[in-house]
Amino acid sequence: MLKNVSVINGTGRPVQKNVNVLIKNGKISSISEKITDAQATIIDLSGKTIMPLFTNVHAHLGMSKGATVTAGNFTREHIAKELNRYLSYGVGTVVSMGTDKALIFSIREASHSGELSGAIVYTAGYGFRPPLGDRPQETAMEKLYRPATPEEAVRNVKELAALKPDMIKIWVDDMGGYTEKIKPEVYRAIIAEAHRQGIRVAAHLFYLEDAHLLLDAGVDIFAHSVRDKEVDDALIAKMKSKGTVYIPTLTRDAYEFFYGTDQPWINDAFFKASLEPGVYEMINDEEYKKRIVESSRYQSNKDAFNMALKNLKKLYDGGVLVALGTDSGATPVRAQGFSEHLELQLMVEAGLTPLQAITVATRNACQVLKLQDQGTLAPGKSADFVVLNADPAENIKNSWSIAAVWKRGVKVSDGPVAK
Repeated sequence: MLKNVSVINGTGRPVQKNVNVLIKNGKISSISEKITDAQATIIDLSGKTIMPLFTNVHAHLGMSKGATVTAGNFTREHIAKELNRYLSYGVGTVVSMGTDKALIFSIREASHSGELSGAIVYTAGYGFRPPLGDRPQETAMEKLYRPATPEEAVRNVKELAALKPDMIKIWVDDMGGYTEKIKPEVYRAIIAEAHRQGIRVAAHLFYLEDAHLLLDAGVDIFAHSVRDKEVDDALIAKMKSKGTVYIPTLTRDAYEFFYGTDQPWINDAFFKASLEPGVYEMINDEEYKKRIVESSRYQSNKDAFNMALKNLKKLYDGGVLVALGTDSGATPVRAQGFSEHLELQLMVEAGLTPLQAITVATRNACQVLKLQDQGTLAPGKSADFVVLNADPAENIKNSWSIAAVWKRGVKVSDGPVAK
C-alpha cells in the first residue's frame, strides 16, 4: 500500500492529496483516505505524487544509435536498450511509427508477453511513401512501401495486413520541397484497403490543404501538427465528427531550431541521460549550432513550430482528441524519454494546463490504442505509474523529478538520473 501520496489520475480531475493506494495482483484495488489491510506492505510516499505512465503514440525504434542513423541500428539488443530507457522516464508504451524492419513483430510479441522488459511496443510496421524516382534512398527506411498506383497500394496493404500491424503509416508531405507527396488516388486506396482489413491509418502531414483531403479520404490519425496555416473551423468540425486523432509532435519541430541556441535544459542531467553516446558533444559543437542558425530553413522552422502551438490549442479547445506523440528516436537529437517530458512543457506553452497536458499523455493516448486498463489510476486499472518528488500540476517541469517507476504493481526503475 502506498501511504500519504498525492494522485494525478490522468482524467484531468484535480490532484487527490494525501491518499492511500492499495495494490493487489498488479492492479489498483482502491484509492482512499483510509484503507485497512493488515497484510499490506506499507510504503510511505508522503510529499510525493504519482501519475500514470505516459503512452507515446508516435515514436521510432532502432533508427538512432550514437550519433548515427543507419539500418544496422535495428537490432534486438539496441531496441531493448531503448525500451528500458523509455520506461525509466515513465513512458510505458510506445508506437514505432512506420520505419521498422521484420524483427519488430517478434519484439512486439516479446514485449507484450513480458519476455522483454521496458516500454510495451506497438508498431505500424512498414510505412508508405511515394516512389523514389531519381532521389537517393532515405537512410534506415529501406523496408517502406512505395506504390505508384492504387492497385499496387492495395497489394501492399494486404501484404502488410498479414503481419497484423497496430496501424498503418503514410507520408503525405513534400518535406519542404525535397520530395513528391503520395498521390491522393494512391493514399485513398491505402486508407480504403486498410479499413477493409480493420486497420487504422496515421498520416504524416504538414499542410492544411492535405489535412482536409486526408479527412475526406477517411484517415484516422494525424501523426503531426498542421504547420503551414491556422486550422479552420471546418477542419475541427470534420475531425470531431469523424473521431480523428491529433498528435502534435511539438518537440519534433522544436528540435529543428532549438539546438541552434543554448536551451535552459541543455546541461541538465535529466536531458543528458536520455542521449546516445556522442550526441551531447555533437549538439554543443559551435559549428553544429552555427549550421542550424544559418540554415535557410531556420526561420521557417520557427514559424512552423509556432503555428503548431497555435493549432494545438485551437484543436484541443475545439474538442478534438489530442494524444501524445513526439517522433522521438527518429534522429539522434530527438531524445527518447526526455522528449516526452519536454512535449508536456511545450503543450503548456501552447496554452494547455499541466493537468490537461498530462491527460493528453496518459488517458487520451491510451484511448488511441484502446488500452482499457491503462492510462488512468483507478480501482481495477493496471498499477502503472511514475512516482515524483514534486507535483507537476503546480509546475509541469516537476514531471522530471522521477523517484521511481512502477509497472504492473512492481517497481521497475529509480528513474533515469541517479539520486
